[in-house]
Amino acid sequence: MAVQAPIGTMSRSQTQRRKRIVQTAAALAVRGGVEAMQMRSVAERAGVALGTLYRYFPSKMDLVVAVVTEELDLLEGGIVRRPPTADTPAGRAVDVLLRATRGLMREPELADALVRSLIMAEVKIELDVRITDLVWRVATGSLAVEGAEEGDPDIDREGVGYVLAGSLTSVWIFELVEVLKGRRDVDEVERRLHIAAERLLAAF
Repeated sequence: MAVQAPIGTMSRSQTQRRKRIVQTAAALAVRGGVEAMQMRSVAERAGVALGTLYRYFPSKMDLVVAVVTEELDLLEGGIVRRPPTADTPAGRAVDVLLRATRGLMREPELADALVRSLIMAEVKIELDVRITDLVWRVATGSLAVEGAEEGDPDIDREGVGYVLAGSLTSVWIFELVEVLKGRRDVDEVERRLHIAAERLLAAF
């Protein structure tokens, strides 16, 4: 079984090749959803051998996770450049989740990929933890602004506040599913997220 190489150990050319593969997969997902991200199609369009693709991404879900992770990187970068300005932790947390919702709704097929990656048991990277970390850091005011020195705050993932932020993330995932099914619009999601956040994060 192929083992995915750690990103930090890749050469510049390998990193560029990996990025090209991820961008190719994302383009296919936008047009045809996760089903369109066939490994052979991705390899052909990215100009790499199928065996090379499997060295970077041992399974299709690993590739889906990479695509979604890149979207989360873009989301976090935008939030660092333009942090939420709400006065309350609940308001800031909802701002993050609404930005994520609106961004994903511009590419519904990628939104579908995100939801699938969050609920599929075989995914090795806990994307729900990544999202909860971001919500928690923004809500508590511990997200570094652009230009500040790098360094993640010490996150107590067993603490009550973090667990409640995780519960809010779970509510958001459910609401995102409802939007994808056509049973909610973004305005209704915003209303429901505000209600949930104000109750869950009241003690922050």
